Amino acid sequence: QVQPVESGGGSVQAGGSLRLSCEATSPTYRGFCMAWFRQSPGKEHEGVAALDFDGNSAYADSVKGRFAISKDSAKNILYLQMNNVNVEDTARYFCAANIGLGAKWCRTLSRDGYNYWGRGTQVTVSS
Repeated sequence: QVQPVESGGGSVQAGGSLRLSCEATSPTYRGFCMAWFRQSPGKEHEGVAALDFDGNSAYADSVKGRFAISKDSAKNILYLQMNNVNVEDTARYFCAANIGLGAKWCRTLSRDGYNYWGRGTQVTVSS
């Protein structure tokens, strides 16, 4: 059983920064692909950023140049550094892991590529 656990959410003013963390461990797999998604009221889940085994990343157009995804492999902690945030970034942010689905899904921003999900952490950006 794998349960990603997010932390680091909170309130921030527009133009500010926030760093989200996600800890996930698997008793079976030493490494796996992970991603961040977000959902705001009335909107569908949006893939924000994804990371593959080799450290290659993918980003949604809406966050390119502002957000950065990274991972501490030794600790199995995934990060999302959010810079220059704006009110449109207000959402609940979810960490997702691809465990056993195969490498073809790595770096995808589609929900189909992930089978383990955290409960999310709320980010609220004020103007």
